[in-house]
Amino acid sequence: MTQSKDSKRIERRAAIASIIGTTIEWYDFFIYGTAAALIFPKLFFAHGTSEGLMESFATIFVGFLSRPLGGAIFGYMGDRVGRKSTLVATLTLMGVATLLVGLLPTAQQIGPAAGWLLVGLRFLQGIGVGGEWGGAVLLSMESHQGQRRGLMASLPNVGVPLGLVISVLVWSMCSHWTSDSLLEFGWRIPFFASGVLLVFGLMIRMGVPETKDFVEANKTADRTKSPIREAIRTEWKAIFLSALVRPGEQAAFYMLTSFAMLYGSKNLGLGKDFVLNAVLIAAVVACFALPYFGHLADRIGRRKTYMSAAICMMLFAFPYFALLNTRIPLAVIGGTVIVMVIHAALYGSQAAFIAESFPASIRYSGASLGYQGASIIAGGPAPMISLALFQAFHTVYAVAGYLALMSLISACAAFYLGRKKGAELQPASERLINIAH
Repeated sequence: MTQSKDSKRIERRAAIASIIGTTIEWYDFFIYGTAAALIFPKLFFAHGTSEGLMESFATIFVGFLSRPLGGAIFGYMGDRVGRKSTLVATLTLMGVATLLVGLLPTAQQIGPAAGWLLVGLRFLQGIGVGGEWGGAVLLSMESHQGQRRGLMASLPNVGVPLGLVISVLVWSMCSHWTSDSLLEFGWRIPFFASGVLLVFGLMIRMGVPETKDFVEANKTADRTKSPIREAIRTEWKAIFLSALVRPGEQAAFYMLTSFAMLYGSKNLGLGKDFVLNAVLIAAVVACFALPYFGHLADRIGRRKTYMSAAICMMLFAFPYFALLNTRIPLAVIGGTVIVMVIHAALYGSQAAFIAESFPASIRYSGASLGYQGASIIAGGPAPMISLALFQAFHTVYAVAGYLALMSLISACAAFYLGRKKGAELQPASERLINIAH
């Protein structure tokens, strides 16, 4: 089926809007994670170093804890009001919450209230991100009426490494300031920059039309039924399995961007700048690897791509930390890049893999609940569990074992999720053609 010029133009605009918006939201999420590892323990938590660090990492988890709530709230809006309007709301919430973090007084100024305010804003960040993924993926995927929906669904996920790249670049520039200047005011600059990005992102997203899949599904949708309740009632197995396919992907990513950054800079003495640059190089590579694996999932299948990547992550967990422990710059960078490429194989094939498990009328709700449900069991606890394992066993290979276990769970869940056919993902016109034949 050939596409008209107007269809292709809409497809490009939807993909660009999804990528830019997702990049901005994940920039906001990542600058917080870096600050939680390097800055916040000193400014918001008046305890000793280890206690303050654990409390700061706990605030990272708060953002993951609220992501399923964001998935439910904005999933309902996305299936009732539309993908576009919902994505404008998620971006606004995320941008405002991030900007307010940059305006917060510290514990030295207002005492313990500073930490609680930080927790509250992190909770709002999590709600915004919780509603973002489902809408961004569906906006890009459902705007495409051809056979490349795996590729199109993977494009918004490129916003994750792009957001990471921008956040690392911003923090790298800030790290050149003196320690006193950084703690006094410099740490606020990355959060203020979010306000500028917010305006730009909203302008892009407001210019995109609603998707055809939503418009068609909305014509026959039963308005008396909640899409959230319907998704849980009719697709609970798909929601459960969608959450369980993600632990290997999430644990790897948040270990890399939080625990490994801390471990490499402080325990191995590699320096904060070097570790940041290693992650930066890996993130740039991932920007290209993600759409490739989305394309590969279209060619050989979602389940095969995802299971292979999960097994690779499981096998590479111990070699990765062994490479870090060598303290050889090329080995550290190489190991970091390999982890990020394997993660790209998981993340690039994941969007369509999860989305195709749900019909269009409840797709935003079902996919968001499954995707964000993993945040509580995998992404959120990963930095804390990694730190606790390292402190308990005094070896980083305990952390490697945790990553290997999470990856094994992902591989097993992918086997069962992939057994459900994605016929409902086909454009309506193509389903009619298939029926006619």
